[in-house]
Amino acid sequence: MTETTVANDPSAGRSHGAERGSTVAVGASRSAYVDYAFAKKTGRTLVKAGPAVTSAEANDIVADLRAAAAEATAPVAETSDLHAPDGAPAALVVDRPGWISANVDSFRALLDPVVDKLAATGKSSPSPAAAAIGGKVTGAEMGGLLAFLSSKVLGQYDLAPGGTPRLLLVAPNIVATERKLQVDPHDFRRWVAMHEETHRLQFTAVPWLRDHLVNESQGLAVDLAPTPEDLTKRFEHLTRNISDVFSSGEGIAQLFATPEQKARIARLTAVMSLLEGHADVVMDDVGPRVIPSVAEIRRKFDQRRTGAVGIDRILRRLLGLEAKMRQYRDGAAFVRAVTDRVGRDGFNAVWHSAESLPQPAEILDPAAWVRRVHG
Repeated sequence: MTETTVANDPSAGRSHGAERGSTVAVGASRSAYVDYAFAKKTGRTLVKAGPAVTSAEANDIVADLRAAAAEATAPVAETSDLHAPDGAPAALVVDRPGWISANVDSFRALLDPVVDKLAATGKSSPSPAAAAIGGKVTGAEMGGLLAFLSSKVLGQYDLAPGGTPRLLLVAPNIVATERKLQVDPHDFRRWVAMHEETHRLQFTAVPWLRDHLVNESQGLAVDLAPTPEDLTKRFEHLTRNISDVFSSGEGIAQLFATPEQKARIARLTAVMSLLEGHADVVMDDVGPRVIPSVAEIRRKFDQRRTGAVGIDRILRRLLGLEAKMRQYRDGAAFVRAVTDRVGRDGFNAVWHSAESLPQPAEILDPAAWVRRVHG
């Protein structure tokens, strides 16, 4: 898709706060580590073009995706028995650069404490020239990573730490995927909207969940951030054990983590498995009522999830995206097994508090969660 989608969405870049990170991070110590404006610029430069559409087609696609998001609200709430407060922002339809910009802003809010830790452990402040170069190098790395990911994501509920959470639908990727899978565009867009609307509902109907996930992610990021003294040891460890990253698919972060940090990663992964699996179950349970071709879409989409080859598969393993695919499968199996045992109301006890969330072992043993929570 040509990069006209955001331009055809009047709310794009304003209500989401797309300019929150448009200047170099506040404070000299932070700018020495990440130039967020340069991350956005790099991402826009490296991002792949989407499928070609005319301006009229782009307008129609944006309107249809907005309609799909609106139509998903009632059936998802009914199926999940989760009910959000009124007044949530409407879904924001973005193009790939718009998705990159939103995620740079979210990364900035998430990573500022990490940058503060690195600055505090430095033995001396860098010169202005070194700070500018260092910030741009890191910004370029972030922009390059997001440029790669920007063609993979169909939608996202952006938690926007420090900002306004919002449901994002990435129009070029949705159109590219529906064309590649050769599925009905009307049905596919509504199927994707069901998944993302479930995420919106999870975080708005369960008020404590967003802060819990943000705080856990931020705390883990700070804990994992290396001090200057750690870097040499970590690079040596990486060169000795890089094969483990490829074989496990868990990502580079797991390679450097201590046993305690790995336990925290496992707990966070269990929560993500729950959220992704629950969204998959809801989208499929709603589907037959409103999406005639849902069975065909699910079959073709699951084939797509496991079909990465070549350099794409290598990058997925390095970034931990292979593990992400398992989250959908394991989480959906957990949700269905628990619901079969204790019904929808019994499953929804998972949202009562952080203590009710499944532990890592329980994702693979739903009966253990039922015993712990329901006795």
